[in-house]
Amino acid sequence: MASIQLLSPRLANQIAAGEVVERPASVVKELLENCLDAGATCIDIDVEQGGVKLIRVRDNGKGIPKEELALALSRHATSKIHNLDDLECVASLGFRGEALASVASVSRLVMSSSADETGAGWQVESEGREMAASVSAVAHGQGTTVEVRDLFFNTPARRKFLKKEKTEFNHLEKVIKKIALSRFDVTINLKHNQRVIYALKSARTQAEKERRIAMLCGAAFMESSVVVEMDLGDLTLWGWMGLPTFSRSQSDLQYFYVNGRAIRDRVASHAVRQAYRDVLYHDRHPAYLLFFDLDASAVDVNVHPTKHEVRFRDSRSVHDFLFRSLHRVIADIRPENQLEKPLEETVAVDDSAQATAQNQLYFPLKERVSSQKVMEQMAAYQNLHPDSSAASDSIAAFAASGSSSNSSSNSNPYPSLSSSPNFSDDSQNVNPPLGFAVAQLHGVYILAQNQEGLIVVDMHAAHERITYERMKQGYATQSITSQPLLVPVSIAVSQKEADIADENPVVFDELGFRLERMGPETVVVRQIPAILRKANVEQLVRDVLSDLATHDRSDRIKSYIDGILGTMACHGSVRANRSLTVTEMNALLRDMEQTERSGQCNHGRPTWVQMSMFELDKLFMRGQ
Repeated sequence: MASIQLLSPRLANQIAAGEVVERPASVVKELLENCLDAGATCIDIDVEQGGVKLIRVRDNGKGIPKEELALALSRHATSKIHNLDDLECVASLGFRGEALASVASVSRLVMSSSADETGAGWQVESEGREMAASVSAVAHGQGTTVEVRDLFFNTPARRKFLKKEKTEFNHLEKVIKKIALSRFDVTINLKHNQRVIYALKSARTQAEKERRIAMLCGAAFMESSVVVEMDLGDLTLWGWMGLPTFSRSQSDLQYFYVNGRAIRDRVASHAVRQAYRDVLYHDRHPAYLLFFDLDASAVDVNVHPTKHEVRFRDSRSVHDFLFRSLHRVIADIRPENQLEKPLEETVAVDDSAQATAQNQLYFPLKERVSSQKVMEQMAAYQNLHPDSSAASDSIAAFAASGSSSNSSSNSNPYPSLSSSPNFSDDSQNVNPPLGFAVAQLHGVYILAQNQEGLIVVDMHAAHERITYERMKQGYATQSITSQPLLVPVSIAVSQKEADIADENPVVFDELGFRLERMGPETVVVRQIPAILRKANVEQLVRDVLSDLATHDRSDRIKSYIDGILGTMACHGSVRANRSLTVTEMNALLRDMEQTERSGQCNHGRPTWVQMSMFELDKLFMRGQ
């Protein structure tokens, strides 16, 4: 074995570059973060050949004085931290002092800067292999310009792993998009091969911010999102959440920032997935742009060389705050929030609704609609299977009064339009968001007229959501009924999982389980919730233990119970070809307006759509 010796500075820098500089996009990220930390309000980026040939970043920040230019290219040289206390409370985007040195070690780098407005500046040059920096005078306005040419010219093995120009530029563009979405106050211009890609002016007003988001994320996202504004002590969450109906097949429109830093964090991701769990269709992914701010000392950003990951000092509180905040916003989405609005008008949580959400953040939600007891719902479920011979009146399940209606099925598949009420007939709500029913189409859809135009409602999907929400509320108000197992289930687990079961008896008690440890790697299930008597008990327990080990919490049991209630609600809802009277249809519309998450059924499908008069006029070429 060779003797131990110190690495040369050049080799040490190239090894460090392997951690920081993966591709041109990595260089752009580090340079942009330096610009923002320098207080820049305008950043110009020029790249050629996807950033492999040239990356030039110009900012109008505070600049670097002559005596510090060469030092800036040294490893572990930084102006952002000076002692351990600074490291434990990092407020800047960059702080390690490795980025410029790493970039300079694998490229031909020229950095020009001026710390004043005299127009006189200084320039430092460095070529990777030699790592010798030379300083000379240059004309330069206040700020800094960094030119990175021929990336990986001296490390052919790294260069051959780069992809095609288009692929590398796509990665680079994503980095700039993340920065642009996090700093609305900064003007950002991007050119690729002399062609203008982005010319993003600073955005101060809400409308300007939304225009930037629409430009970067698409107008459809802004039209299908709601504003999030939540505060609790030192924790603040704000941004935009896509409506559940605006889901995607990939997680490519998910941006989460902690104190202005774009990060990937399993605690935050898990909280968001939980919040959307009850309203997304199968394996769809939500879209969101969220900013989470907290005290800098409560988060450790010194976890990963590229600073993509963070570690929260109290991850449980962070998870609970994120989940409850987003869950509350999704639950509060009502039809009036989802009706089309111009891009300048953002759907926002009003002050009273926001205050209510904050006040209820850590307390059980009050019921917004009347609900039957769970046992009554289960009994009703057994009797609510309509057949071709006689369809029992299931409208009683969603009627606000809760009283049953014994109206018989209408033999006429097209109810008379003359019985539709006038808009002035409702004394409590002259212009309800979903309007008033005018007809039923093929026993499947309800057609309603509101102030904007036509509303089309999938009556089964809508009733399914209403029934489901009531059953969940009813179940939540009652203690979980458990039943002992005649034959206890013995489960072989790892010693760590057995320890977790020992350390969390309260968690399992609250879920209706009773577990006993019978050996170093064995637990026995003696009692389970009655509603889960047909479930795979062993798999559920294993999943809960896995969640507790990974996330320090588990919602597996609640998710499974919700799935059972959802199935019951599906079977207990009005079916296709069930004729409804206008009164029954209007009762359903009013309940939809009051029910949480009424925009989607239990499977994540939309329950209603709006067609404005403008859209209808276009169909018939009116006014053309």
